[in-house]
Formats: sequence, C-alpha cells, structure tokens
Amino acid sequence: MLIQILILLISLVTLVWSADKFVFGASSLARNFGISPMIIGLTIVAMGSSAPEMMVAATSSLDGKPNFAIGNAIGSNITNIALVLGITALFQPLSVSSSTVRREIPLILIITALAYWMLSDSYFGFNEGLSLFIGFFVYIIALLLITLRASKSRPVDDPLIIEAEKEVADAVSKPESILWLAVGMILLPMSAIYLVESSVFIAQAFGISDLVIGLTVVAIGTSLPELAASIMSIIKKEDDLALGSIIGSNIFNILAVLSLAGLIAPGEVDSDAATRDAPYMLGVTVLLFILCFTRRAGSFRITRMKGLLLIGAFVAYQILLFSQI
Repeated sequence: MLIQILILLISLVTLVWSADKFVFGASSLARNFGISPMIIGLTIVAMGSSAPEMMVAATSSLDGKPNFAIGNAIGSNITNIALVLGITALFQPLSVSSSTVRREIPLILIITALAYWMLSDSYFGFNEGLSLFIGFFVYIIALLLITLRASKSRPVDDPLIIEAEKEVADAVSKPESILWLAVGMILLPMSAIYLVESSVFIAQAFGISDLVIGLTVVAIGTSLPELAASIMSIIKKEDDLALGSIIGSNIFNILAVLSLAGLIAPGEVDSDAATRDAPYMLGVTVLLFILCFTRRAGSFRITRMKGLLLIGAFVAYQILLFSQI
C-alpha cells in the first residue's frame, strides 16, 4: 500500500510538471514560428492547466474506467471554484474588470448546466461527448475571433488579454522547444497511466469507488497548478488572470475533459455522479455567478468573506462525499 501511495504522489507531481514543460515547449515553438503571444496565451497556455485532467480522462477511459474520468472532471471544477478561488480570495481579495471574464461567467454557468443535463439520466453517450468536444473548438475559435476583431479596431485594453499575453514564455531555440515538447508528450501519458493504476488500487483497497477517488485525491492534485497560478497572478496584481484562468479551466474541463469519457467509453454513469456530484458542481457554479454579480458596470470583487464562503462549500462537499462511503 505504501508503495502505491508513493507511486501516486510521484506520478501526480510528474503529471503536473510534464504538463508545464509541454506548454512551455509548445508556446516557445509557436513563438519561433511567429505566432502572436496573445493567441498563444489564449490557446496553448490557457489549455495547459487542463492538460493533466485531459490525460487522466483519456487514460482512465481507455482503461475502461469512465467514472474515474467523470469524477476527475466534476471534482476539478468544484475544487477550482470552491477551494482554489476561495484560498486565493482569502490570500488577497480580487478586483476584476475584464470584459472577457464578465462574458465567460454566464457561459460557464450555461455549459455546466448542459453537462448536468447530459449526466442526469445516469448515461453519457458518444453523441453527448462529441457535442461537448465540438463545443470546445467552437469556443476556442469564437474567443480568438472576438479578440482579434476587437484588437483590429482598437488597442487591446482587456486586462485578462494583456495579462495572459505576459504569461507566454520567451522563445528559446527550436531544438530546445522541441525537446521540452517531447519531454511533455512522453511523460504526460506515462505519469497518467501510473496515476490511474495506483489510484484505482488504493480506492479498491479502502473500498472507495473510482468516482470518489477521481472526485477527491486526483481532482485536488490536478487542480494544484490552478492554485499556484492564481496565487502568483494576484502577487503580480493580475486579478483578472487569476479568476479568468479558473473559469477557463472549468470550461475546458467540461468541453475537453468530460467529453473524452463519452467519446472513448460511452455508457452507464455512476448514479452518484448524476444525483449528487453534477448537481453540486452546478450549485457551486451558480454560487460563483451570484458572488460575481454586481450593479457596477465596470468591475466586481471577490472579497475574503466570499472566499470563506467558497471554502465552506468545499468542506461541506467533502463531508457529504465521505459520509456516504
């Protein structure tokens, strides 16, 4: 058991580290080919935070454990809003003025409601997974078109876009970029395989379902990059990026992570995911929407009190989960 726990921790660290190197290599290579830092920041860097979840979802679904993948996607979204944003706001209140963030908050609510509806009948089919995956590409293309069109008419003044552009790594040589890209591409799937295998072994040893281990240990572990990125963002006074990265990650988790379970291993879903976890994910997303609502047209704040409320929602969810084991 101790060996499996050690494998779990090592594979989780490797998964997160290799995802970072994959993003670094891909963004640096894109810079070498003359692609705009703004485009790189909105695509490669933004998607990088969900790379661990995507790899875990693909690996577990191929291994015939779609509930593990579904649990990871749902658990990561709950963790991002309730724990990551909560801790970030406690560390320092966020003041957000980005029009992109204000536009994406209703969008994530709609997408989350759609995911809940798809899972509510305890069945997640291929067509449902395909529709979400298509939605992922539609979202990326629409985001790029809106941003590029706005930048042609006037200088980019959206704080989120400006801050995301700053996060793009400086280009290194093409050989070095390819090396880090290859390292990420090799270690990402390897670490995901060991992570899934060790997690399932531990879950079975303690009589815990694949769904719950995906909702808790793996979800929290794969959300650590978002927590680190959010805290670093507010240290650099990039509040818009801190909230924007969390919202963007949750959008990717539903459209690009959850969809893989339906595409690779469509079928019956654990009834708890349909009746307990998906509704809770929708609930914390509604809570985020309410907390971000403001009569001020320019900006809104996530205060420490709101952060404490979000953390309370996370703790309540963990109590709910383990009280039913």
